[in-house]
Amino acid sequence: MTQQRKIFGTDGVRGVANVEPVTAETALKLGRAAAFVFAELNPRRTPAGARPKIVLGKDTRLSGYMLENALVAGITSLGVDVLIIGPLPTPGVAYITRSLRADAGIVLSASHNAYQDNGIKFFRHDGNKLDDQVEEKIEQLVFTGEIDSIRPTANKIGRATRIDDALGRYVEFAKASFPRGMSLEEMRVAVDVANGAAYKSTPCVLRELGADVVVAHNQPNGMNINDGCGSTHPEEIQRIVEVSGADVGITHDGDADRVLLCDENGEIVDGDEILAIASLDFLGAGRLEQNTVVATVMSNFGLDETLAAKGGKVIRTKVGDRYVIEEMVQRKLNLGGEQSGHIIFRDFTTTGDGIISALQILRIMHQTGQPLGKLKACLKKYPQAQRNLVVKEKPALSELSTVMKLVNEAEKELSGKGRVLLRYSGTEPKIRLLIEGREFDQIDRQANRIADAIQSAIGVN
Repeated sequence: MTQQRKIFGTDGVRGVANVEPVTAETALKLGRAAAFVFAELNPRRTPAGARPKIVLGKDTRLSGYMLENALVAGITSLGVDVLIIGPLPTPGVAYITRSLRADAGIVLSASHNAYQDNGIKFFRHDGNKLDDQVEEKIEQLVFTGEIDSIRPTANKIGRATRIDDALGRYVEFAKASFPRGMSLEEMRVAVDVANGAAYKSTPCVLRELGADVVVAHNQPNGMNINDGCGSTHPEEIQRIVEVSGADVGITHDGDADRVLLCDENGEIVDGDEILAIASLDFLGAGRLEQNTVVATVMSNFGLDETLAAKGGKVIRTKVGDRYVIEEMVQRKLNLGGEQSGHIIFRDFTTTGDGIISALQILRIMHQTGQPLGKLKACLKKYPQAQRNLVVKEKPALSELSTVMKLVNEAEKELSGKGRVLLRYSGTEPKIRLLIEGREFDQIDRQANRIADAIQSAIGVN
């Protein structure tokens, strides 16, 4: 382990549970390191001697019990208190961290990955994700043993407390993003909660706002999270909308920080379309800060054209909601997101939040009287060809000479009327290819050629 100096990826620490770095042993060290760093970042000045505290939440994976207990042991061994809130969406943990005036929040989740994976994600006291410098400091403490000698004793050891009303607090917080006096009565909403962290919260929010709710995949057993359901299997919400006759469908990933929608015709509405609908609504109401939306390099170029036609513009970042949020904070912008369904409404929250994003679209449907199928037509998409390939290693792309030759040829063929994006996933052993252009047949052919070359070079047989 001393050889591997990096355990944080693009979204915390992630991997197969009970295999390094997602083991009880490393979780205990991460708990100690995080407790030290957060206590240092947010020194307790009053009342005298008050202990720092960290909120700890999780999704519904079986391995959550193992990692939760290891983190509690590590944090309390540094003299920091833990507030355990159990299964709650990632944005719920961020909110509870702020609500309870805690010094940090930790979420145990591997988001959209299968149940055998898990992850450890951190929030600052203000509900924002950590910057790279803080992550590096935590990593350094995990590896160096620098804090091994810090051993509080007697009454200076931390205490763990279970917070029973976290779910109710988060439900009220999410409802507050929906206009007071507006109701979802007479709207039938189908929901796929992916047997994940939102299995209670999202149906509860919608019902309390008056919707007729049809819920599926809300019986987590520790092993069925994301299994043939949720936003990674959008065909499931399409099926549920069709059989239930719902006006709209909502589908989350395992930790519910993202959402995809399904319109009344059974067509999926992705993050780009959600961003387009919300952007035009905000522009029309004069609520879009600097008339600007933040998206990633994966977002469809049609988004730029849709906003430009109404006097708005798009700024792009690297893939990852943390980079979108960083850009939004730096530029003081209030709307951004990813094609995958991480949408950040900073007027209401600090991170991607699946139910708050869905509520904003339901509000727009209610106010305009338009069905979702009609609203999403505002975005005219460029055709995209995407390939997600499992790889056995991740060499520098520049080393894949045959692959890069085909990429260059494809870019030349598109002659400025399209683009090619090739990158490794930060959370899975995969490489992601996206080609965008005006002619689908052309880009599909290019994608197949590049994918074949990748398969030959580093693909899994």
